[in-house]
Amino acid sequence: MDEVAKAVEECARAAKAAAPSLAAAGDDAVDAALVGMAERLVAHRDVVLEANRADVAKATADGMSAGLLDRLTITPERLDGMASQLRLLAGAPHQERSVDVSTLDGGLRLVERRRPVGVIGANYEARPNVTVDVASQLVKSRNGGVLRTGSAALGSAQRLRDVVIAPALEAAGINPDVVQLVPRVEREAASALVRLPGLVPLVILRGSGDSTRALATEAAVHGVRTLAHADGGGVLYVDVAADADKVRDLVFSSLDRLGVCNRLNLLLIHEDVHDAVWPQIESALAERGVTPSLAPHEHPIGYEWALDSEREATVTVEKVGGLVDAVEIANERTSGLAAGIATENPAAAEQFFDGYTGTGVFWNAPTRLLDGFKLLAVPETGINLDRVPGPRGPVTYTDLYVRQYAVVPA
Repeated sequence: MDEVAKAVEECARAAKAAAPSLAAAGDDAVDAALVGMAERLVAHRDVVLEANRADVAKATADGMSAGLLDRLTITPERLDGMASQLRLLAGAPHQERSVDVSTLDGGLRLVERRRPVGVIGANYEARPNVTVDVASQLVKSRNGGVLRTGSAALGSAQRLRDVVIAPALEAAGINPDVVQLVPRVEREAASALVRLPGLVPLVILRGSGDSTRALATEAAVHGVRTLAHADGGGVLYVDVAADADKVRDLVFSSLDRLGVCNRLNLLLIHEDVHDAVWPQIESALAERGVTPSLAPHEHPIGYEWALDSEREATVTVEKVGGLVDAVEIANERTSGLAAGIATENPAAAEQFFDGYTGTGVFWNAPTRLLDGFKLLAVPETGINLDRVPGPRGPVTYTDLYVRQYAVVPA
């Protein structure tokens, strides 16, 4: 076994050995650990921000794009937001561990028990805040974790694990080894993480589309399940009955950050109102410093600009003949993450909602809202786009368990 794979397996074994400590912890201990993380994040803010500044400086020198740098950066305001989310998660209700389902013949009762997965892996790139987001979700759901991030964010992630996450767990009486961070920067560490079905049966994958899809395929070959967040890109359809001022606001608010998956990526405009609403749209794009990609396009219409380090400040614009065309494009030619309609016609909104099959659908609201914290008031581990039964949309601690049926005397 090579050194990288050995390091990943050592982390997995350590997390599995410590997992019973977390699985057996009471609600109060789990919530105390989360509150402790929030307190340590604030108390050690200078140490965390210093480590992050070092990561950002190195990434800048290496030529990282503006959008990726935005993801990598922890500002003081974002750090305060991370602490606030931890406190909210600590106050969120715990899942019932046993739920009565029905009575059976013979004086028996059927109970659904919810059990932790055991150890869950997570692979993510230049997003140090995800270290806290995922670790906190795993702790709340009583799962051990093996976290792997890329070289750009590893310094920040290590500081967060060492001075925030591990000490808070230990202070709450939980074995701090339950959350591991892979100490290797090689990309091979990600592949190693999805090859350990006996230790890490589920891995959360976040990152660029191609690399994440490749890891999901490799995981399937090795019998590891994944919750993959590979592709994104929000769609907005401007209906014939849209209000131009609302359209401008939607476009503007959907582009506050360009390196995120739920930003506006594709703008579909009804041909009958294009000329009337375009001045408002053009103004919003200009104010955000975003360039429209107009027909004829030299790229797929659903091309995700957030993943293009050279042209992140771009939105694809296309005229369509009507709502049916817009729904067809959103369903068949984009990732299926999120789509919205701008209209003052409730019937059109309902038709759009019925037709669009993606994960999130919005009426006169920005797709930026497709986020665990914004929708559910708790952090997320990622957004799952699967079109099969299972957790879909923002995945939170309430989704990270396995179901067990128990039959007991009534």
